[in-house]
Amino acid sequence: MKAPRLPRKIADDPAAAGLADELAARSEPLWNRGEFGATRVSLTPAVGAALKSAFSTGRVVRGIDAAEKVLAGEQRGLERVDRATGADRGGRVSRLVVLADDGSERFYRSVDFLLRRHEPRVLALRLDASQDALGSLVFGPEQVARLLLIQHKDAVAAVLLALAAAWRRT
Repeated sequence: MKAPRLPRKIADDPAAAGLADELAARSEPLWNRGEFGATRVSLTPAVGAALKSAFSTGRVVRGIDAAEKVLAGEQRGLERVDRATGADRGGRVSRLVVLADDGSERFYRSVDFLLRRHEPRVLALRLDASQDALGSLVFGPEQVARLLLIQHKDAVAAVLLALAAAWRRT
């Protein structure tokens, strides 16, 4: 995977130095014939706090079907703006798909397809956590979550900066 273009909000932030290259280096295919990768991520306390914060501010969409619906709607809006203005948005990451690590191959094939449709604005992170652990962390005890869509630039920046901080410490 080539290094993604980080959100404008953190692209020049010294705290994010080297983050794009690290995201690319830690990326692995979602399944054995996958076209797109997901960056392997440890569920550190800082990453967990960023995910909980995103949820508490209403910036999390739960599940692949809901995420696809939101992303498709956003894509239609972006295409309308592009046609009206003739501007090129430049292909920066603006959304994160956060994945549990215990989904089926069929699930990861579906995620691969979702990423193909919405590249380069969607970046996938694959946590070293089960769907039970991810669901409990974000939504509360005995909740399950295989996929979260982080859908606001502030929440996306917070998760990416939490990753950058954790990687600097290792």
